[in-house]
Amino acid sequence: MFFPGRRGFSPGTPVSSHIPKSKLSLGRSVSVDGFSSLCALRLAPSTPATLGLPAALLSADNGTVDHPNGTAQQLPRIIIIGVRKGGTRALIEMLSLHSSVAAAQNEVHFFDWESHFQKGLPWYRSQMPFAYPNQITVEKTPAYFTSAKVPKRIHQMNPDVKLLLILRDPTERVLSDYTQVFYNRLQKHKRYQPIESVLVKDGEVNLGYKALNRSLYYMHMQNWLRYFPLESIHIVDGDQLIRDPLPEMKKVERFLRVEPQINASNFYFNKTKGFYCLREDGRERCLHDSKGRAHPRVPPAILQKLDQFFHQPNQKFFELVGRTFNWK
Repeated sequence: MFFPGRRGFSPGTPVSSHIPKSKLSLGRSVSVDGFSSLCALRLAPSTPATLGLPAALLSADNGTVDHPNGTAQQLPRIIIIGVRKGGTRALIEMLSLHSSVAAAQNEVHFFDWESHFQKGLPWYRSQMPFAYPNQITVEKTPAYFTSAKVPKRIHQMNPDVKLLLILRDPTERVLSDYTQVFYNRLQKHKRYQPIESVLVKDGEVNLGYKALNRSLYYMHMQNWLRYFPLESIHIVDGDQLIRDPLPEMKKVERFLRVEPQINASNFYFNKTKGFYCLREDGRERCLHDSKGRAHPRVPPAILQKLDQFFHQPNQKFFELVGRTFNWK
């Protein structure tokens, strides 16, 4: 039996499954403070050597494709690094409302998949949308946050990149993680384990379950802070983004130093779906039906075990980032 999540529908909910490769309302000239020469590519001087790739694969101009209408593919200056099932799809769709943002459609997995990384920066750039000079390109790959090798690689590409990290209650994130796998296996007519047997083993929290590791934010954040200052990483409260998206998006605008554009008229509450959807230029859209799925019912005793398991790591995370979240 399923119900809409222990604390309501899971974040990662509102908005559509389609992200335009470039904004069509781009006739407007929008100043973007702090992002001068957005078309220029800034690479760390030591990039060719430290990335361990041939210099030809790291050239800023190698493979560049310009469009006659004045757009060009740019390496991202904003990367949504995670976390999986934290609300990254909702975040990038909401961010794409801004005319200064050009959002990549798909998760690129450049820095975490060796088969992609070995293709070099020209290939990475070719996966980006065509953007105008006054736009900033953004891509999202939620797996970046929990990959040990990714922070160093991103830093070597561009130490000044802006990082967005959306987090939610760790226990709720684990339940959403399981739910996604559950439905995927169900659709493929594959066997699946009941959630109780996945979460608990021999009466204790199953430390071998990968979804638990993804919710240990303190451990992963430490790795990112070895390469980036905290000021370069903006943490979006995924639980708040779903309950009341506008305040969180205004914080994102300030972090990115873009002109304030996103406003209350861009959001409306869909009573049927039970979460906020987007409105832009008279058009309304919501996330795909795969978002906001009901979680499996979990015995209260197991939920309590999970909350207890995450309590200490959560406290360490709060101290690390100098901020608290309303997590159990």
